[in-house]
Amino acid sequence: MSEPASISSGIAARYATAVFELSSGAKGLKTLETDIDALAAALDGSEDLRDLIASPLYSREQQGAAIAGVAKKMKLSKTMTNTLALMASKRRLFVVPQMVASLRAMIAEAKGEVTADVVSAKALTKAQSDKLAKTLKASIGSDVKINSTVDESLIGGLIVKVGSKMIDTSVKSKLAALQNTMKEAR
Repeated sequence: MSEPASISSGIAARYATAVFELSSGAKGLKTLETDIDALAAALDGSEDLRDLIASPLYSREQQGAAIAGVAKKMKLSKTMTNTLALMASKRRLFVVPQMVASLRAMIAEAKGEVTADVVSAKALTKAQSDKLAKTLKASIGSDVKINSTVDESLIGGLIVKVGSKMIDTSVKSKLAALQNTMKEAR
């Protein structure tokens, strides 16, 4: 990991820990989870917001005013709004994506959940996602939250990553294995 990336991770982790501790409690964690989901969706959907938090061209005041407007429009909690305002005043908004990821991990740990990253050739239906979560829960022993993405190059099947374990049942990897076997047989 490069030094600037590790510094960003450290900054994000400190803000995430502070927000998490301020929001502890069942109702606070639910509100925090709602805030995080809204913030992540906004970051994914708005190039302007990503530019605002990353660009050094905006002054502290401009970033503060803009992020306050965004927080108000998204109806974020007072804790999250104040944290974002503090981050803007310290020119630390660039770590918001890492802070969101850290908070998601903290919330999942507090709830006893494990996140499974699933890559499929086509988008999973709700029934398929629920069945996969149930199967993984039986295997792992704790609740599983599915984080799914689509990669059409897989042709079919799934790639499931839970922690350090990976299960690859994609047609693409089976064809690659078959190709390697055929090369070895020559």
